[in-house]
Amino acid sequence: METVLNLLLLRFALVAAGLVVLALVVFAVALTLRRRGRLDDLRRYADPVVRAGLRAVVRRVEGGRTASPRRPGGLR
Repeated sequence: METVLNLLLLRFALVAAGLVVLALVVFAVALTLRRRGRLDDLRRYADPVVRAGLRAVVRRVEGGRTASPRRPGGLR
């Protein structure tokens, strides 16, 4: 039983460490972009991608129903 708990604790520690490293990398990239003045450009390019991703998540959670009616001629 102790071995199983140790493995679970080790797995949790590895996942937590991975998330910390990922957060540090994202922070370092954002800081570098901010210092070079490119963070606003990144926000402008990333905004449509994030919105599309959130719409896809909402569609998936709602089981295929859309939260708002689609505009004619828009992307589907």
